[in-house]
Amino acid sequence: MGDLRKDYSIDRFVITSPENHAIADSKKCPYCPGNESMTNPSTLSLVAKDGMLQRLQDTEDNYVQNWSVRVFESKNPIVTTTSENSYSDRPLYSEPAYGYHYVVVASEKHKDSLATISTEQWSNVLVVIQDRLRWLYTQRGVTYVSIYVDHGKEAGGSTTHAHLNVVTFSTIPPVIEQEAEAAHKILNEKGICPMCQTVSTETGGPRQILQTEGFIAFCPWAPSHPYEFWIYPKKHITSFSKITQKEINDLSLILRATLGGLANTMKNLSYNMVFHLSPEKKNNRQIHWHIEVYPQADPWSGLERGYGVFLNKVTPEKAAEELGSACRKELANLVGIV
Repeated sequence: MGDLRKDYSIDRFVITSPENHAIADSKKCPYCPGNESMTNPSTLSLVAKDGMLQRLQDTEDNYVQNWSVRVFESKNPIVTTTSENSYSDRPLYSEPAYGYHYVVVASEKHKDSLATISTEQWSNVLVVIQDRLRWLYTQRGVTYVSIYVDHGKEAGGSTTHAHLNVVTFSTIPPVIEQEAEAAHKILNEKGICPMCQTVSTETGGPRQILQTEGFIAFCPWAPSHPYEFWIYPKKHITSFSKITQKEINDLSLILRATLGGLANTMKNLSYNMVFHLSPEKKNNRQIHWHIEVYPQADPWSGLERGYGVFLNKVTPEKAAEELGSACRKELANLVGIV
């Protein structure tokens, strides 16, 4: 097991995981059907049969066939539930990097991407993520569940087969803490959720990319990456695990349209996508949940790395204009298909 280390003075965490490594080079993709033995057994395999979705799982001597979404514990986890390391105090604070690391394979087809799978498939993926999220929050030592995508080499991707990572932590990540703290401060001072105010401000504005019945995608006013965009529920919702099937279908539509539009705007682009969710266990660290997408169009300079000051060569208004055009075309095609 690796260490979760904290900076000498500021709230910055680093996981040192010397045994973690990328998927070994192989002519076989471990995430493709027929290669299930290359991963850990699935804890959930979603199989479509006779118009119904079956939730199955692998056994020691049998792998589920004809799956459309597959979930299993990572063979190269960045956190584990086997506690070997000890705690140490400041200035050299560390604790065991305790937690669960699951991989959600989003399609059985190797050539599929999150920008090309169907909205129905996206809905299946989100339902599976909800399932894992609920189960993980019942486990001891789980304080926060993170969900993220590393697509492409520049974004830290280890394989091209479409998948998401679900990683738990024994503490709330600093960024979520900061968001919650800022939200509560503004809520107490002005009586309004700052992100509800943001959604209202950005709706129909120059940074809006796309909106559906229940969600809006927009480029933020002060983005850290060129062409960065966020997806927010229009109404104030703090719990992703409790959204309805209708809301899941709506979210699937805007995810597919925006990622498809991004892929058409910038070919072969690497990006990260992260879910900013409230902790599901009772506490006051609740936020207006949302998704953030960070295209890796330009490398960071010393300003970003050394000072946390971001240099952006593309205005969010210009990015929204380009992305909006491409995403609206994607949405029109998807609605036409549906």
